Amino acid sequence: MRITGYRTTTTVSEWGRPVGDANGVFADGVVSVPIVLVDTDEGITGVGLGPHVNIDAVFAAIEGEDPRGVTALYDRMLRQTFKAGHAGAVFGTIGALDTALWDIKAQAAGEPLWRLLGGRDRRVPAYASGLDIGLTDDELVSAYQVYARYGLRAAKIKGGLDIERDRHRLTLVRDVLTEAGHGSRPGLMLDVNEAWTRKQAVRHVCELERTLDLTWIEEPVRRWDAEGLAAVGRGVRASVATGENLTGLEQFRPLLAAGAVDIVQTAAVWGVSHFLRVAALAHAHDLPVSPIGNTPVGLLHAATSVPNHMASELQDLHPPIGMSLDLYVEDGAFILGDSPGLGITIDEHAMKGAAGRPDTSAAKGPGVRPEQAGRRLLSVADHGHPAQPHQLTPRTRPNDEVPHTVRR
Repeated sequence: MRITGYRTTTTVSEWGRPVGDANGVFADGVVSVPIVLVDTDEGITGVGLGPHVNIDAVFAAIEGEDPRGVTALYDRMLRQTFKAGHAGAVFGTIGALDTALWDIKAQAAGEPLWRLLGGRDRRVPAYASGLDIGLTDDELVSAYQVYARYGLRAAKIKGGLDIERDRHRLTLVRDVLTEAGHGSRPGLMLDVNEAWTRKQAVRHVCELERTLDLTWIEEPVRRWDAEGLAAVGRGVRASVATGENLTGLEQFRPLLAAGAVDIVQTAAVWGVSHFLRVAALAHAHDLPVSPIGNTPVGLLHAATSVPNHMASELQDLHPPIGMSLDLYVEDGAFILGDSPGLGITIDEHAMKGAAGRPDTSAAKGPGVRPEQAGRRLLSVADHGHPAQPHQLTPRTRPNDEVPHTVRR
């Protein structure tokens, strides 16, 4: 079997409500999902989710190769980008191609990827994550009631701009999950997406911990600040979670050496091989791993094969337009199917209408760091004005819509 070529396309996830974090919000809830399709001479096509940046140069490392040698091909792609470096979006391109190769390898073997990787249990524990900073109180409660109906008993909300607002929103979500769990204590996490200084982080979390039990605080300071993350970890009771934006084992090493991370995260977009290596490194330090991402299919399969997986992030309950997945959510977990490979089916015709949306290069949004991020001392909202207790936003799709997934 030989790799003969690739194709790229882009679709979107339509949340039907605002989604975002402390850095910004997509008001229309439309989020871009780039896709790479890798073809072979035996008619098997692999699917990878991730950027297309510099893909011609990266693909040159694997063109004509046997895709079943995926681990060695991953290293070839890293070497291909040696001079310019593989950080950032280029690492995402490598991850997308890597995931597609794993998909091909498992399809060729006639097995779901979770089985090929040595997994025993198709059930992958999950936590709810609504990208919810733009929601009103009623919308927040409604969203997490839907998650609760699928058995989710742990949740991560977005925050970091206002202590009292974060306390109020965490309490609302706690109460929803407590009621759904018949009084059992839920897991609560807060993600601030690198919005704070070290002192802000300790001050903010310690104040929340006077009345709330936080499982973890996510990305409290910059991703590379090993000393700062360690200082936050010493100053609060909650665990420190980080790693989703680190691109390569060399970036994890200083954090682990400094005792700066308690929950090791990896992003779905960085690929399966990266996750497996990070999981092994974390396991050597007796640390758990937790994948993140809106459609973390590849890492869900990989999570079944590592000994230190804690829980995977469940964002939207609906797959991107033109994509169906052989998995479903039940009793607080992703349940993986038996389709060979990743179990992703792509309808390229359905995706054509989604091309070009949204404009992720716009000046505002979760991907753009605000000018004052990491330098604020007081509660803020848009344009530096005091945070408002309620932000009215329209809803275009009911939160209780049935997930559009495929169970085979």
